[in-house]
Amino acid sequence: MQLCVAVGMIKIGFWKYEGNVSQGFPIKVVPLGLLVLNGEYSKQLWPSLQSLIFTQALFHRHYYSRMIYSVLVFVYHRPKRTLYSKKYGVDLIRFTHAANTVIYSSNKIDDTIRYLSLHDNKYIRYFPGHTKKVVALCMSPIDDTFMSGSLDKTIRLWDLRSPNCQGLMHVPGRPVCNFDPEGLIFAAGINSEMIKLYDLRSFDKGPFTTFRLQQDKDCDWTGLKFSNDGKLILISTNGTVIRLIDAFSGTPLQQFMGHTNLKGLSIEASFTPDSRYTIVGSQDGKIHVWNNENGSKTIVLDAKHPGPVQCVQFNPKFMMMGSACTNMAFWLPSTDD
Repeated sequence: MQLCVAVGMIKIGFWKYEGNVSQGFPIKVVPLGLLVLNGEYSKQLWPSLQSLIFTQALFHRHYYSRMIYSVLVFVYHRPKRTLYSKKYGVDLIRFTHAANTVIYSSNKIDDTIRYLSLHDNKYIRYFPGHTKKVVALCMSPIDDTFMSGSLDKTIRLWDLRSPNCQGLMHVPGRPVCNFDPEGLIFAAGINSEMIKLYDLRSFDKGPFTTFRLQQDKDCDWTGLKFSNDGKLILISTNGTVIRLIDAFSGTPLQQFMGHTNLKGLSIEASFTPDSRYTIVGSQDGKIHVWNNENGSKTIVLDAKHPGPVQCVQFNPKFMMMGSACTNMAFWLPSTDD
């Protein structure tokens, strides 16, 4: 399993653990191990990680290089390779379906998306078009299609095989977007009050349905995700609320509150693989877990993170969870008292 981090650099790691993700999220979760990015838990040098995804795993931060790690649980490793991108900068990073390749957005010179081979640190292709910062980037779960959203108020559809934009949508505000688990439709969140669903095969005909929600006036939507069963949509914000809605009807189901976020941080919310629980970090370094069915808070986890936990993800393949701020914690479920 690979891990890619841009915290001044991209870090790629490997770890091993086997477990059954079909089990429900347990009452007790224990830390499995820590990856301390600068090699020392007590003195943190790196800025906070802002997102991570397991399997096609990644984290991102607004800096300029990539570092490759070999990571095993309970064992700290020095970086085995560093890949720099000082000229263009590094922001959002996503693994593609091809081995050892990523796409990432830039934060220097321009807002071009770049397709990079991690094997030899060479660019495969450039995807120009956005004129302001890219705030959303996601790969299709089934093919080489990917999607980007920018502060230039556009959402663009791309194909890794072509530098030309395959589709362009103008939106009235900051966009968030993502594909459904089957890669057949995608959702676009617009102006923190509206979600439009498009059929990927006929997106040029407009959305086939639109959900209008109460506008979040105190915060902006910063992320949108489908649950693995495709029935739910989770909306992350830079405020103190996370929203859960029905993916078919757009009906608001839950409004999760209780985590702290007084600095307007982009804190990512994620589903567990069984779609039953929502996990989200907090400015105080803790991790909150809610039950999606009844909205109750299941547990608050504490890995002694020294800073805001802006990214929490559940491994979709193995029974493991990861949380990160300036360091990373790996978690294993436990039924022990």
